Amino acid sequence: MAAAQNDPADLSHSPFEDVQGIAYGATMAAFGIVLLTHLGLVTGQTAGLAVLISYATGWGFGPVFFALNLPFYWFGYRRMGLTFVIKTFLSVAALSLLAAYLPEYVSFANVNPVVGAVIFGFLSGSALLALFRHGASLGGVGIMALYLQDKTGFRAGWTQLIFDACVFALALTLRDWKTVAVSALGALVINLVIAMNHRRDRYIAT
Repeated sequence: MAAAQNDPADLSHSPFEDVQGIAYGATMAAFGIVLLTHLGLVTGQTAGLAVLISYATGWGFGPVFFALNLPFYWFGYRRMGLTFVIKTFLSVAALSLLAAYLPEYVSFANVNPVVGAVIFGFLSGSALLALFRHGASLGGVGIMALYLQDKTGFRAGWTQLIFDACVFALALTLRDWKTVAVSALGALVINLVIAMNHRRDRYIAT
């Protein structure tokens, strides 16, 4: 008898598939961050806060992003389990390292900021999709938002929206409004890519 469509046993990933999925996601996310910071743009979520801190202090994005994520693993463990936390930790660590070293191997001569913001959005969206489908994430406020939703009923989407609003408001103290507006376009593209392509009923990762 043929296996039922969308049977989790048929759609689960092997360890090798998880490795390549996480490698792809972390690499594309890191490349997107290199492009974003080259253009002096910002983004939302924990990555956006790390970018702002790096702009304000001169510290590298990688170490800041890695450190900011440390408190959120507890929320991830409580809600999604140890396997998710391990995969997410590896993804965050890989992104942090790649973002630190990729600029030594990649440079940009001329990139239009609007085009760059859209490309960043596509890169980051595809990176997150790859990580989600292999049971990982890039940590941060999204994990806390889901945890708070479970505990209080406050919708995770609202928590993330409030956080992003704060990040972009803070960005206005470091960047002009046109730069922030272009940055918001990149964040919108990320959300559209995820909203239109991430389907839990279609893709089941274990």
